[in-house]
Amino acid sequence: MTTPEPPASASGRPLPDAPATHRNREPIREELARWLPESARVLEIASGTGQHAVYFAERMPDSTWLPSDGNPESLDGIAAWIAVAGVGNVEAPRLLDARRAEWPEGLDPVDAIFNANMIHISPWEVAEGFLAGAGRVLASGGLLLVYGPFKVGGAHTSGSNAEFDESLRSRDPRWGIRDLERVIEHAAAAGLEHRETTEMPANNKLLVFVRR
Repeated sequence: MTTPEPPASASGRPLPDAPATHRNREPIREELARWLPESARVLEIASGTGQHAVYFAERMPDSTWLPSDGNPESLDGIAAWIAVAGVGNVEAPRLLDARRAEWPEGLDPVDAIFNANMIHISPWEVAEGFLAGAGRVLASGGLLLVYGPFKVGGAHTSGSNAEFDESLRSRDPRWGIRDLERVIEHAAAAGLEHRETTEMPANNKLLVFVRR
């Protein structure tokens, strides 16, 4: 199945496109629909192109999505996707560096936080800041949903994940697929209770935490 060309922005330039979102967005949406309340206010960390937020918002019309990214250059692309999609339940993207102790005002409390494919392509301190920040801005009983590849018991779950991990570390030794147990441990320290790990396509997982 070929990935369709992304639409053009108002300027006529093609919108930024992350091909992986075309493959994983529907399995993720099915899990989000299972966990999120209909009127959830959802903060997305590391939105990248913004395609996930737009796709989920279109299919969850009673929810409100708050995209964010730590790269200022990503914000225009996210805003362009929102404009082209014409969705009214996605707020303007925010600049948010997950490592920082202070996140932008106006976020808390949120009902849920979603993140896909960030903690293995960033230094570990980003994951630490992300989990600590989630513990601060989630409402009591709020959900943290983290998607991506993980090691279990210190071991990769597939040969392709092992190869991917080696590739990541060759690009930056601070990157790499994280241990599931280490993520759960640091989440617990931030007041986030591990509720479920769901197996996802292509050797990925969705971790679900609840704010105590």
